[in-house]
Amino acid sequence: MNSLLRQLHPYPFEKLAALLGADPEARSSGHAPSPAGEPLPAINLSIGEPKHPVPAFIRQTMADALEDIGLYPTTRGELSLRQAMANWVQQRFQLKESSVDPQRHILPVNGTREALFSIAQAVVDNSGNDRPYVLMPNPFYQIYEGATLMAGAQPVYVPCHPDQHFLPDYQNIPPAILERTALLYLCSPGNPTGAVFPLATLQKLIELALRYQIVLASDECYSEIWYDHPPAGLLQAAQQMGVERFDQCLVFHSLSKRSNMPGARSGFVAGDARLLEEYFRLRTYTGCATPRFIQRAAIAAWQDEEHVRENRILYQQKLHDALQILTPILPVEAPDAGFYLWLRVPGGGESFARHLYQRYHVTVLPGAYLGRPDVNGHNPGADYVRIAMVASREENHQAMLRIAHCAQELLSLSPTGRNLS
Repeated sequence: MNSLLRQLHPYPFEKLAALLGADPEARSSGHAPSPAGEPLPAINLSIGEPKHPVPAFIRQTMADALEDIGLYPTTRGELSLRQAMANWVQQRFQLKESSVDPQRHILPVNGTREALFSIAQAVVDNSGNDRPYVLMPNPFYQIYEGATLMAGAQPVYVPCHPDQHFLPDYQNIPPAILERTALLYLCSPGNPTGAVFPLATLQKLIELALRYQIVLASDECYSEIWYDHPPAGLLQAAQQMGVERFDQCLVFHSLSKRSNMPGARSGFVAGDARLLEEYFRLRTYTGCATPRFIQRAAIAAWQDEEHVRENRILYQQKLHDALQILTPILPVEAPDAGFYLWLRVPGGGESFARHLYQRYHVTVLPGAYLGRPDVNGHNPGADYVRIAMVASREENHQAMLRIAHCAQELLSLSPTGRNLS
């Protein structure tokens, strides 16, 4: 077996299953007694799987195209799909008309997860004597780490502290590390923190990437779930600073969160045409072409914004409910965007998640499972839980009430836990 496999950490949900003695990826079912004795239905908020309905017109478009199941799809996808993706990214991020060429700047992928993993295999050159570095936020989406390790590179975990609004400080990385860095992952809006990179910060990162020839992989799959204003994107930052060819810049977008289509596994990578051409060479070997009937549905999804606005309103309502319920009890920092709450809890994330599951039948993810210890042995996610506000508004409201009760209970048991500010 490939010896690099032994470096892979257990996935967060494997750790959660061990902690709870249950399968957290299973669909919520059953009941548990509440502290007052009445039965509580299970609510699973540990996984970022949207529960909002897929629009009927997207379902119908896919159904109408099922005859294409007898045809091999191409790796590049149909031109009509790439054109729809190019049109969307231009309109959404205020790019110049025709600045995104569907023939050169767009590559369809089977969701951002597989693309964020495989891009490291394409852009990391480990043929030299020195093992290359890959920079990533800490806490993070674990695919970044796994991709790095399987590419033979060394992860560099850049902490996301609350005093920096949970944004990793890539600007203060020592030059000796930057000179050996092949790839930098950024996630905006962030998973798990919901933090968004300002346009000016993105432009500083582009300057850094151009100076050190680092590929920027910007995971933007939560970009359409926002609360006050739409997040800026990496291509938008590049074009506004005169980097017209998007040099060293790649963005990753998906229909999973935007259109509630995680099962379709449909997204795209856009940006630097030179990088995408080399990446395409790898993809022709990996057999990850998007089925044609999914491409048809994706075209319909990328061309419609009304269902995205309706989806966003639901998340705005659920965040409002969560803040009203939790803020009197816990120090809640509202996310800039995305559907996660990154919540600091009494007793630490693991203890809180276990107690919440056992007593209140709500499943959340301990923050430590999304992070790695720093040089001082401190995991920046240890004090937190990640709550995915993906259930219906009614279920989300009930879950927040139970989380609040759980926090009150633990705070009353531990005087040292009262001060979470």
